[in-house]
Amino acid sequence: MPTLLLRLQAPMQSWGSRSRFDDRDTELEPTKSGVLGLVAAALGVPRDNWTELEPLTRLRFGVRVDREGVPRTDYHTAQEGRATAVTRRHYLADAAFLVGLEGDVTLLRRIEDAVRNPVWTLFLGRKSFLPTRPLFFEQGGLREASLEDALREHPALASGDEDTVRYVIEALPSTPTAPGRALGARTDQPMGPFSRRTYAARPVHIWTEPHPAQEVG
Repeated sequence: MPTLLLRLQAPMQSWGSRSRFDDRDTELEPTKSGVLGLVAAALGVPRDNWTELEPLTRLRFGVRVDREGVPRTDYHTAQEGRATAVTRRHYLADAAFLVGLEGDVTLLRRIEDAVRNPVWTLFLGRKSFLPTRPLFFEQGGLREASLEDALREHPALASGDEDTVRYVIEALPSTPTAPGRALGARTDQPMGPFSRRTYAARPVHIWTEPHPAQEVG
């Protein structure tokens, strides 16, 4: 099954999965719902158009964390009548992620074309968090390889303070957890239009490997 690789690098990124009202969280790596929202923006699919969003949710999703980044929090206030509302918005500073989407090749080609010429502005979790490098790779991001192999074989996007990179890859039901890997869950599988904010848990395999050599250019 082919895989499309995308690059997510920016001074600030935020990938919330539990945000409600005044406390806007971020996970430590991009969420599936967040990246599919990014893809939908590139394609020009409205957040309530489930007919066009549903095929995206069937893509298998994985992340390689090349640089973890530093968790930070913004402190915001807003006047609501005579009261002052306080919000805390969390984000990751200087993180770098390689993400992969595995599935139908026709859909992946359409996505790659869209991120090169997006319909709407692309941002990494918040409108002010713009990517510093293109999401697409100049030489193309489509690989005739499984999600795991495509992520593992690509050069590192950035140097990191760690000697290892971390993988968080959607687990297949038929695949047992290999030695040295942990089985976890992420509650970011869209179950309806983004406007409804309904998400299910999906199983993921998590592990680390030595940091690959950095890409040139």
